[in-house]
Amino acid sequence: MWRVKPLDQIIATTEKKALKRSLGAVQLTLLGIGAVIGTGIFVLTAAAAQKAGPGMMVSFIIAGAVCAVAALCYAELASMVPVAGSAYTYSYAVLGELVAWLVGWALILEYALGASAVAVGWSGFITGLFDHWGLHIPHALTVGPPVHWSFLSGGEAGGVFNLIAVIITALVTLLLIVGTRESATVNAVLVAVKVTALTAFVVLTLPMVFGHLDRFHPFAPRGWGNPLDGSGTGVLGAAASIFFAYVGFDAVSTAAEETKNPQRNVPIGLIGSLAICTVFYLLVASGVIGAWGAQPVKDAAGVFAEGATLQNSAACHVNDAPTVCSKEALAYILRKVGYPVVGDALGFAAAIALPSVVLLMMYGQTRIFFVMARDGLLPRRLSAVHSKFRTPWVITLVTGAIVALAAAFLPVSQLADYSNAGTLFAFAVVSVGVLVLRVSDPGRRRPFKTPLIWVVAPLSILGCIVLFISLNNESKLLFTGWSILGLVLYFAFGFWNSNVRRGVVEDVNLEGQGDGQAPA
Repeated sequence: MWRVKPLDQIIATTEKKALKRSLGAVQLTLLGIGAVIGTGIFVLTAAAAQKAGPGMMVSFIIAGAVCAVAALCYAELASMVPVAGSAYTYSYAVLGELVAWLVGWALILEYALGASAVAVGWSGFITGLFDHWGLHIPHALTVGPPVHWSFLSGGEAGGVFNLIAVIITALVTLLLIVGTRESATVNAVLVAVKVTALTAFVVLTLPMVFGHLDRFHPFAPRGWGNPLDGSGTGVLGAAASIFFAYVGFDAVSTAAEETKNPQRNVPIGLIGSLAICTVFYLLVASGVIGAWGAQPVKDAAGVFAEGATLQNSAACHVNDAPTVCSKEALAYILRKVGYPVVGDALGFAAAIALPSVVLLMMYGQTRIFFVMARDGLLPRRLSAVHSKFRTPWVITLVTGAIVALAAAFLPVSQLADYSNAGTLFAFAVVSVGVLVLRVSDPGRRRPFKTPLIWVVAPLSILGCIVLFISLNNESKLLFTGWSILGLVLYFAFGFWNSNVRRGVVEDVNLEGQGDGQAPA
């Protein structure tokens, strides 16, 4: 189970289609900004406010700092092994099959439940828009039922399932099966839509800060957070959730092969894009606090509310409900402070832009599944390619079912935390892999070398661990249970059917196996 997939063979696959080095520092920075800004800040602002109050501003800084050091580690391996499979492939080449399996299994949480979180977030914006326009979707079809099963909790009284989230998931699944390639032009337009909407929010709300400085007090009403208490609250708990808002930065890392002078430009692109996004997020958070406030809500017993308790709280069922009660916080605030048209425009912008994020996350999940099935760790049937559309349709259907099921019944904040658990584990393993490879193969060519590796990599590992244990107990229990299930499946199937174990060496690029029409 410690066998590795030969790194030279993986790299040989990549070198068969050498990419032109054309990206500079500015292009990389813009690429990172476009990949990061959007989903998390649109969807998770209210959840972060409930966890940390105005202290969520510090949470953004903590999450961004952890992302920065993890990204630098990620970039080194991405420049050496720029192939399909990302952290799973890196782990297979450096740390062995068992670790690679666990990383691939964890990435299911990152991509599939991340897609579910975005689908639920999109549902909130659509529901808000319809309500504002007088078209009321029955409450029972906008949220899941109250759930209190061990590590699964959420939903609201009167909820049945989130129909809107299921519909968008089904449409995206169909698109992925039929085959679609999102053009660079369309992507650029969607990025512009997201950034313009958030800029409008900042411009309109930031001036209100100076007239309402009292709304920043108390700054951290739930404290700084104790990672060991399992509540997932406080500034650290919010940082663990807000980490979701930075997912996508690895787009810069994986572009290392196409970068001019990667040793200089990759860190500039990574740190630059994360710094700009963090500042942008802080401005949005300041606008939220100054315009409407971000203090957490308590229940009837005077205890800070969470999940279903929050949504069922009397404080959330009044005309001027607090920020933390809204499923479309930014649009809601603009409507409340006298900018209903801009609020609707922001909600509409999110409604346009977020489905593309669902699509890309689901595509990322099918890609991981596909590579694992191709390696023999999952049944080969899962990598079946549709005879007409030339896409991996079985895996796409399985992924769509998982995403739809989670989106139907669980709230966005919980889904984001589950997704973060898988992401943090994968990033920590990648950071360990960089250190191991520096010792085991110091002479190998590295187009990009992580600076101060023996400082940066341990900081990345420590940061990922701290954020992981700062998640709530439900997220940690789910991740543990998911990992145990993964180990059972590995030793029941993957261990015996692994291509590496059977001596089968494949040198076939993923794009050549039928999914060439999937999103870029």
